[in-house]
Amino acid sequence: MLASTPKPPYYAVIFTSLKSENNKGYDEMANKMMKLASEQDGFLGVETAKENIGITVSYWRDLESIRIWKENEQHTVARSKGKSLWYSSFTTRIALVEKEYSFIKY
Repeated sequence: MLASTPKPPYYAVIFTSLKSENNKGYDEMANKMMKLASEQDGFLGVETAKENIGITVSYWRDLESIRIWKENEQHTVARSKGKSLWYSSFTTRIALVEKEYSFIKY
């Protein structure tokens, strides 16, 4: 499902990843992080695609909201486990969304 975001500007956090062979506990933690992020002040929505490369784009009101999410204690634990267990590599990018174009077919 596509995220319903407000009129720009807002921020996108783009997380791309390659998973390692060890996926024990990954799905549970990913679901927990999605729920927790959605409860954070400033969270606007999320879109994710998982094939060979995982891509998750979360949308945020401002940089302060992103900083607070990054510093969340449970999110810090999840990032640590991601580095040590679940990912062989990943990159996080933060971008300012200045324009948005949409097409919705009903």
